Amino acid sequence: MVAKKILMLVGDYVEDYEVMVPFQSLLMLGYQVDAICPDKKAGDFVRTSIHDFEGDQTYSEKRGHNFTLNADFDAVQQEEYVGLLIPGGRAPEYLRLNEKVLDIVRYFAKAEKPIAAICHGAQLLSAAGVLQGRECSAYPACSVEVNLAGGKYVAVAMDSAHVQGNLVTAPAWPAHPAWLAKFVEILGAKIEL
Repeated sequence: MVAKKILMLVGDYVEDYEVMVPFQSLLMLGYQVDAICPDKKAGDFVRTSIHDFEGDQTYSEKRGHNFTLNADFDAVQQEEYVGLLIPGGRAPEYLRLNEKVLDIVRYFAKAEKPIAAICHGAQLLSAAGVLQGRECSAYPACSVEVNLAGGKYVAVAMDSAHVQGNLVTAPAWPAHPAWLAKFVEILGAKIEL
């Protein structure tokens, strides 16, 4: 049996937990997760950043790990994938300037395939113009972009996720258990203990 494929959009300074945890969790469930980055190929890596909540007015940022890509950005055939995952961190800030990245996001939205975005991943959804009339959670600092893109920002607890149709969103990595469980459910997987 061929594993169902999920596409993950990453770039330098993607949030460490938000790329590593979903990547490994979805692999553990039997999905093939193809992590891609513009201008990079399988075997290249992106640097990650660690965002933490230490009592400041916003998150702190530290250098994380190197995350190795396992697919070539230019070779991706988006039709082969059952879902799209967009981690946060600093990467969405500049990935949204790449028209091919935005086209990938638009494809998944138009095809109504499951999309999971967390934290600053909402910046890609906003820039791609796929939030018109949609509800979306995100890191609170991205709420302005969600609303300006015609979406409705939904404030949820940092450990919660929001679902509307094919879109699963969450504010930050503390939401991983809820966010990933809802994404997997939208993908149609059933986990029984």
